Amino acid sequence: MPPADRLGELLIRDKVISLQQLSQAVNEQRKTGEGLGEILVRQSVISERDLLNVLSKAHGTPAVNLKEQTIPADVVKLIPKELALRHKLIPLSCATGIIILAMADPKNLNAIDDVKFLTGYNVEVVLSSEQDIKDAIAKYYGAIPAAAATKASSAEVAQNTEKDLESIVGAFRDEGIEFSSGEEDDMIVPENASGYDAAPIIKLVNMVLMDAIDKKASDIHVENYEKDFRIRLRIDGELYEAIRPPFKIRNAVVSRLKIMANLDIAERRIPQDGRIKIRLKDSREMDFRVSVLPCTFGEKVVMRLLDKTNLQLDMTKLGFEVEQLNQFRAAIEMPYGMCLVTGPTGSGKTTTLYSALSELNKTTVNIMTAEDPVEYNIEGLNQIQMHEEIGLTFALALRSFLRQDPNVILVGEIRDLETAEIAVKAALTGQLVVSTLHTNDAPSSITRLINMGIEPFLVATSLNLIQAQRLIRKACVNCKKPVKIELDELIALGMTPEDAKKATPMKGEGCEKCGGSGYKGRLGIYEILPINEDIRNAIVSGLSDIEIKHLAVKKGMRSLRQSAISKMASGITTIDEVVGVTLADE
Repeated sequence: MPPADRLGELLIRDKVISLQQLSQAVNEQRKTGEGLGEILVRQSVISERDLLNVLSKAHGTPAVNLKEQTIPADVVKLIPKELALRHKLIPLSCATGIIILAMADPKNLNAIDDVKFLTGYNVEVVLSSEQDIKDAIAKYYGAIPAAAATKASSAEVAQNTEKDLESIVGAFRDEGIEFSSGEEDDMIVPENASGYDAAPIIKLVNMVLMDAIDKKASDIHVENYEKDFRIRLRIDGELYEAIRPPFKIRNAVVSRLKIMANLDIAERRIPQDGRIKIRLKDSREMDFRVSVLPCTFGEKVVMRLLDKTNLQLDMTKLGFEVEQLNQFRAAIEMPYGMCLVTGPTGSGKTTTLYSALSELNKTTVNIMTAEDPVEYNIEGLNQIQMHEEIGLTFALALRSFLRQDPNVILVGEIRDLETAEIAVKAALTGQLVVSTLHTNDAPSSITRLINMGIEPFLVATSLNLIQAQRLIRKACVNCKKPVKIELDELIALGMTPEDAKKATPMKGEGCEKCGGSGYKGRLGIYEILPINEDIRNAIVSGLSDIEIKHLAVKKGMRSLRQSAISKMASGITTIDEVVGVTLADE
């Protein structure tokens, strides 16, 4: 049903009621909390037929008079009583794979999807008044106990699905989860996991989300193949198979996730992006950034978990070595210039940037950010979400920022020449700019900017520092043990003979706390390139990124490989991680 103000507008427009009658009904609504339509009918201002005609026209949905309908008992049994009461609907007929529902709100997509999942039928909707639906439910369900109504569905798809999933979801309960569509006052709170709320698809999806949270996964992958369907979790950077649900429910699971993320379940041809918000009963908030991609055998869904309570903003705990942290802090505390953080997706760049901004976040500093997407909302930062489809790009946001008296500007990513030019201009005219690039190491970021079209002398004068980073898995502290590694192997890795003799390599044996993997948690490794006078001269002189790297190493820069070796030597990580995450220095 349209909101009260919209319904009143429709009734006034069609000259069904007067402005005075609407005002009196609204006043009554504030006292009783009833629906505006119900009040107008009860006060005999309009008839139910008039109300239905207006609503039918507004929704473009045919209206029916339930008092004139006779509903077969086997059709009634298709829909549980709790579901009918909650969504204010009742089934009218069912044939050739289609179920016709009478609904008070024909735009309630959650209700339509719930019926689809439960019955396996496609849904067609007709409109009826709320009171008529309540009367029909009382008439047709009156003799059916609520619990029996839940079990009374004769839909084979629902029965088979519940049987197949019973062993997967087991005794899982989801009473402590709240789902939101994005606005704080638009929260949907699931009821106890009983009756229809324990429907297998909904319960399975809730279980997967909670399992990912409990295991501190960073991503969930829901994948369709020709004859298989699986769900994997990325934990500490590695993908592990979580479950393989029954193949026949693959589309139902994807549709459920799309509805939770406010996406179009009917659109399966183009990629879609959305968001699911969860509030747990311990008051923790979780965001799932949802990406849906059409593949050969169905849609693949990847969800990135964004745990607001787990965001590490203390730079001393990110994995920096003391000298590296001092260099990075010195660069971001400069009044102007540009600091770049580089690395692949999932290397912790966002956490590093937010940590830097949290140190700069004072009442005397105006911080503006342009992000795609805004992953975490941080008080004190003026954060803007990019929308390229409407023309709101990084370049446009940056141009606007310069008219907002900023001290610090964060650009989510420098992707093109226009964005790079404006960022360089801002860095040279009094603002501190922090941003990201996708390059393999710190020196190659210089080449990337020049290849974009930025003049070498502008690159040299605008940059304060470039930092490359990766995330490396930590050996599980509960089960790690010293391992014997030959000195020659450590030296071949890149260690000096003296350091190799002092190293204490460790390896996790696998335990319950780390799920048998031998690893628990991740830490950053960093390559910090301060842009000093020697590096500036090298940039202007046109030296290659390899030559600049050699020069920087001579001046004391520790490469990603050296940073990883340092953590391996102290027993934080393993030699396998060093080799798997970093490349040998040239």
